[in-house]
Amino acid sequence: MPPREQVLEHFRRVYGERPSVLVRAPGRVNLIGEHTDYNDGFVLPMAIDRAAWIALRPRADRAIHIHALDYDAEGRFALDDLRKDKADWLEYIKGVAWALTKAGYILRGWEGVIAGDVPIGAGLSSSAALELATARAFCAVSDFAWDVPQMAKLCQKAENQWVGVNSGIMDQMISAAGKADNALLIDCRTLEIALTPLPPGTVAVVMDTGTRRGLVGSAYNERRSQCESAAQFYGVAALRDLTLSQFEERAAQLDERIRRRARHVISENERTLAARDAMNDDDAARLGLLMNASHDSLRDDFEVSSDALNVMVAMARAQAGCYGARMTGAGFGGCAVALVAASDAPVFVEQVEAAYRQQTPHHPGLYICHATDGAQMVTL
Repeated sequence: MPPREQVLEHFRRVYGERPSVLVRAPGRVNLIGEHTDYNDGFVLPMAIDRAAWIALRPRADRAIHIHALDYDAEGRFALDDLRKDKADWLEYIKGVAWALTKAGYILRGWEGVIAGDVPIGAGLSSSAALELATARAFCAVSDFAWDVPQMAKLCQKAENQWVGVNSGIMDQMISAAGKADNALLIDCRTLEIALTPLPPGTVAVVMDTGTRRGLVGSAYNERRSQCESAAQFYGVAALRDLTLSQFEERAAQLDERIRRRARHVISENERTLAARDAMNDDDAARLGLLMNASHDSLRDDFEVSSDALNVMVAMARAQAGCYGARMTGAGFGGCAVALVAASDAPVFVEQVEAAYRQQTPHHPGLYICHATDGAQMVTL
């Protein structure tokens, strides 16, 4: 049963009536521009037709009661007594409440049911989908204006400062601002966005390796620190401020590992802007080559790929109709993405899944994805 129907049915069963509010916020796949967001760079994500859904109704008090179907769990907390607890799904919701409250929003309590079909831990931003759906729920019952950049920034603050993951702004921004039929080029410094459609006759295929990684306490924070060290060495605010030629002038003076990390970020920014141009020119072949180069850089210079991701990407690149493929998300497991001719996509999915199962012990999931709108209230 799709998550929309799941939350509506469970709400009626628990509360004996239809919810008064239904909200959704999508996950995302990043087509190119990985580990550039926290370096003030450029990213090119697409909100996908997989989302977090919340069916809810307001409460008269300032309490939150939530049934989380994906975890078969119930969570409760008071808005007047926000405290960090064990690291689980409820902390993302508390964190959004905390960030909204710190920003001066007066929140009202609500009760409801949450479910989603964004694979958890796969690099498709299930956490950002949950955060933005939560913000949309608070907006609906607390009657404040929905400001896309502001909500994205506050949900990022919740993830950074409450949950403890030093993520950039990309995930929250695309979940908030996504547009149907388009990817978005996002300038992570200014939060300016530009609609960027996929080349005609192509689709994005998300390829879940069946492996998972954690971000809290992982190498993600180490990579971020290494990038900051490189920016400090060059005397710039962020690696976004360097061209490849400027970087190469002094690159030999850097620690070898930091040099490779910086080279990835700087070259990835250039690839992302080139991908934007390729998409605007309807040039699928050029976009595919840039995606291939992105994966190779993430594998060799940034070292955030994995054996499973590398196998999945190789299997995808070997198929007819595939223009290019790369890992997507923070890395160390999760998903890859391929640009595929729409007419070849169904056979592509079958062949890649079969080849990957032969090469690895993992159980993959492949999805032909379409671009959708960002976080929104849904008409009941």
